[in-house]
Amino acid sequence: MSLIHTRILQSFTGAALALAVGAMVQAQSSSQAPAPAPAAPPTWSVGPMELSGLIDGYYSYNANRPSDAANGQINDLYNFNDKTDQFNLAEAKLTLNHDPDPVGARIDLFVGRTNTLINGGSHDQGDYIEQAFLSVKPPKAKGFEMDFGKFVTSAGAEVIEAKDDWSYSRGILFAWAIPYYHFGLRTSMPVSSKDTIGLQVVNGWNNVTSNNGGVTIGLTNALTLSKASWLVNYYTGPSNASTQKGYRNLIDTVVTLTPTSKLSAYINYDYGQNRDALVSNEDTALNHWQGVAFAVHGQVTGTSALTGRFEYFNDMNGYSTGTAQKLKEFTGTYEYKWAEGLLTRVEYRRDWSDQPFFHKGDTNMVDAQSTVTVGFIAFFGPKR
Repeated sequence: MSLIHTRILQSFTGAALALAVGAMVQAQSSSQAPAPAPAAPPTWSVGPMELSGLIDGYYSYNANRPSDAANGQINDLYNFNDKTDQFNLAEAKLTLNHDPDPVGARIDLFVGRTNTLINGGSHDQGDYIEQAFLSVKPPKAKGFEMDFGKFVTSAGAEVIEAKDDWSYSRGILFAWAIPYYHFGLRTSMPVSSKDTIGLQVVNGWNNVTSNNGGVTIGLTNALTLSKASWLVNYYTGPSNASTQKGYRNLIDTVVTLTPTSKLSAYINYDYGQNRDALVSNEDTALNHWQGVAFAVHGQVTGTSALTGRFEYFNDMNGYSTGTAQKLKEFTGTYEYKWAEGLLTRVEYRRDWSDQPFFHKGDTNMVDAQSTVTVGFIAFFGPKR
């Protein structure tokens, strides 16, 4: 960790010296008065790097009691808190961040089931790295910012860290409709006091390196009002291995309502399609998936909150989940905040399908699954 930090600071220092030398301006001489002092060159700091982190663990019980031989003893459809009938580590994370002024950097290092499911065992996708990017925000560019590196996707109503979501488990749309992250370039630009647009040019979905020779384009828009916000994301580009034939498209939109300081709600809709590479000289397979999620979050007291979430997901061709099916999911979550940076969530969740998709015992397959999960989250840092 210290070596990464040192190299980042060395890079910033070298770049700062080069910028300062190039920006020096020779003052004009005058016979009537002494020459004015040279104009101050633009400067930016190389530190400090803000340090933050979290530990997220849980215990989950699945009424179907799927065995290790059946599916690895996991809650089907789940992400990150998927291991059942046991205690497990969802995520332990450390973040180093320096906000752009005008140059910044961020790196998020993590371990646990979250890292396993996001990065897998592929060593060219950034093992143990959730995000790592450099940022540039020119002081006279009216809020324009550009990032380059590995960063989480802009799509979806939920995010990877459970502490920043309303529910403890991530929903079906998060797990099966949208990507986790991208590698490449992203920009954002305020076009008014309430609206920000963005452009992304990335390698695709959930990959640092790509073998198809094409790029995915992302277009983003964020409209923020006093009691509502509306986010729209569109991604398009080739995503089939070793060929640029066949595009993957995703439309994602989230409307969040905050009518009072203690009540919030969101609606999230996703539609995706992936056209396979040529199956023959004439035919291609076009896969579709779409879903909608509704959630309501209420702050009951200063230390407790309740959340309800319902989702419907249609995996028309089985492209996302591996089975052509229609899924529904309901989650009820109770949250208790013990202290600043320490909270517990207790959650009941019910998933059901029109197909026998869920594992039960050693060999049985059934059309529904009920779980109870208790999550424990501790986090620290300057921005909690």
